[in-house]
Amino acid sequence: MASITNDPNGRKRIQFVDGEGIRKSIRLGKATVKQAEAFKVKVESLIGGIITGSTDDETNRWLAGLDDRTYSKLTAVGLAKSRNGERAMLGAFIDLYIQGRSDIKPRTLINVKQVRRFLVGCFGEKCNLRAIGPSEAEDFRLYMLKAGLGENTIRRHIGRARQLFKAAIRRGMVRGANPFEGMAATVRADKARMFFITREDATKVLDACPDAEWRLLFALSRYGGLRCPSEHLALKWSDVDWDKGRIRVPSSKTEHHEGKECRMIPMFPELRSHLMEVFEQAKPGTEYVISRYRNANANLRTQLLRIISKAGVVAWPKPWHNLRSTRQTELAEKYPIHVVCAWLGNSRAVAQEHYLQITDAHFAQAIVDGVPAVEAAAGEQAAHIAAQYPPESSRNEQEAVGCGTQNHADFPSDSIPYETLQVPNYPRQDSNL
Repeated sequence: MASITNDPNGRKRIQFVDGEGIRKSIRLGKATVKQAEAFKVKVESLIGGIITGSTDDETNRWLAGLDDRTYSKLTAVGLAKSRNGERAMLGAFIDLYIQGRSDIKPRTLINVKQVRRFLVGCFGEKCNLRAIGPSEAEDFRLYMLKAGLGENTIRRHIGRARQLFKAAIRRGMVRGANPFEGMAATVRADKARMFFITREDATKVLDACPDAEWRLLFALSRYGGLRCPSEHLALKWSDVDWDKGRIRVPSSKTEHHEGKECRMIPMFPELRSHLMEVFEQAKPGTEYVISRYRNANANLRTQLLRIISKAGVVAWPKPWHNLRSTRQTELAEKYPIHVVCAWLGNSRAVAQEHYLQITDAHFAQAIVDGVPAVEAAAGEQAAHIAAQYPPESSRNEQEAVGCGTQNHADFPSDSIPYETLQVPNYPRQDSNL
């Protein structure tokens, strides 16, 4: 249906015949044979879509991701409809961006849709991308601040907005610098929102959970240190090694780093009973450990807060994150930090900044541990003082003993005997003078 023609200097063209029998060509410019072959396949798919009246989803996503220059070449030969500037509108652009990202993860998709909601709420659905500059980007930050979002949530949305505009610049829809460049987008650790969940409170929450899977969800974070929901929902029964007492944890958050697509954790005693309970209730052939709460619309955070309230426990901030933070703090008391970080799947720097906590128990233990040393030091100091400055009664006794034992032999031979000493009779003085 289409063919590749080689032009001088490594340039290539795609040639085809349209429905009316007219030969048309698309100039690709300098391209490799592989690139030209891939483009030809898409052109043939577009031609087939015109004949059948529908184009497959993969071709539509490819078409949506093309830059304006390449897209206009397809428009010129009748293989695509004119965009008419619609793609430069904020809402439409983000929708096309999502369609073109076949690799996007479910959680990332939710995050992009969230930032779309705030961008459209601030600027409007049909706002032209080129109308958004640095001052408008600052307005976006203030808009989210007025909406009551936390500082770290605002920073995350700014980072995602920056990513969207980076894609728009790459596709030629926005000229100049990224309006969100230079704005703070790095998440900071908020120590004030860290909270240590005691085992007593954890037991109360476990007792209030509605079923075995919910108890396992909670235990996987509190006693396994898993990230919720990504690592909970990715866990399969094939990842559980009952014999060795180990669990393989797939991690979508770190899988783009070499060797970080998964990690091994011990099957902690606090986890085994909950895992076994869910395993015994699972239907034959069940693949995933958590099977009931896999719906993308399931808000596990809101449900957890309801369970915490039902348990009669005061809700803590960042409920899932602090469960994981509590476990890392707890494990760091017993094992080397490099071991704990390997189990939790983070670095020492990240653990120190975002996870490890200073608890009331640390203060209480420091006081208890310090008592023997303080008492010993106080005893040594008291003994030293007593040796240097004995009590008045002791000094008097020592002086009395010294005088009583002294005899004439203690004097030198040429000294005057004590009996011959004449004490002068000084006149009495008035004590008032």
